[in-house]
This record gives sequence, structure tokens and C-alpha cells, in this order.
Amino acid sequence: MPDNEESLAALMNKSHRALLLVDIQPTFCEGGALAVDGGNEVARKVAEFARTNRDNYAVIVSTQDWHIDPGSHFSENPDFVDTWPPHGVAGTAEAELHPRIEELPDERVKKGHYSAAYSGFEGVSDDGRALADILAEHDITACDVVGLAQSHCVKDTALDAKSKFDEVRVFTDLTRPVSPELGERAALIMRGAGIEQLESKDAWL
Repeated sequence: MPDNEESLAALMNKSHRALLLVDIQPTFCEGGALAVDGGNEVARKVAEFARTNRDNYAVIVSTQDWHIDPGSHFSENPDFVDTWPPHGVAGTAEAELHPRIEELPDERVKKGHYSAAYSGFEGVSDDGRALADILAEHDITACDVVGLAQSHCVKDTALDAKSKFDEVRVFTDLTRPVSPELGERAALIMRGAGIEQLESKDAWL
């Protein structure tokens, strides 16, 4: 039975909560092809959070950009909003999971083989299961989303999660945007969709 500090409802919610690690890959960290400022620090902090809070999640799922031929997503003259220099190229070291988090996921999906695929819900596992199917297998009813970049793949993954689950949270200290301006825009969009945005230290208050 739960003690006075934690209700049975809270315990049940934790047992059906997923942690989504979005695109925490060297390609998006300092030294990578499409580095986000603070990317390596995000990887470090996500690893620490996930290990400390492992018992609060039914499943941890990672997503990876895994581009084979994503068409116009890659550009020689990128605008860094909708088109980008080559990154997350399938089979390269940069496209693998960041060393800090590579041992954390229970499940992994790869996305963007032949498209931009900003949302993790466009990804599939190596055995062909979609992210939504993986979450259903674990009876997930709530999702927490972290990773890179807040302004793009984290935002789109969180929005797709919100279309499926009532409770979706993004931990603001465990993500970074491509730019402050795009980050502010993404935060407004997520807020408008009812996605809670908070620091990870407040996750279980």
C-alpha cells in the first residue's frame, strides 16, 4: 500500500509512463554535423535523470535520425529552419546514440530514412514496430519527452504524443533549441497544445 506521501493513483500513473529520449546523438552535439549548443550537456543530464528516476517509467524509448535519402531535408544551402546540412546519416558514428545514453533505452526507433521525420512517432524499431505500437505494448498512458532539439524534433514528438495521451511533459532543462527564437516559438506552440513544460527537478512534486 502507498504511504501518505504518494497516492495509489500516482503510483499507477508512474507504472504507465514512458520516457522518450529524442535524437540524443553525436550529430546534434558539439563537434557534430548539426550541433545544438549545449547538446553534450543535455546528454549528460538526461543520463543522470534517467538513471535516478528509472523506477518511475514503464519503458524508456530512444529515437534517432537515421537518414538514408531524405530528399529536400538535406540542402547545400540550408535555411536552418526547414532545410539542413547532411546529418544523422544512416550507418555513421554520428547517427548512433550518444555514448552517455546508449545503454539506457529499453526500446529504440529510427526515423527519417527517406523523409525529414521530425517526430519520433514516425520512427520504427529494427523489427518494424512503430513507436505508438511500442508504447501500446507497455500500456502507456503518459509521456515525458527530452532530447534534441527542443525547437524541432522534441516539439513535434511531444505534439504527436499529446494527440494520443492526456498527459505529456517536456523537461525544459533536458533539451535545447536550435536557436533561442525558435525555442520560444516552440514553447508557445507546445503550451497552446496543453503540453506541460517544467524542469526535471519538479517532475515528482
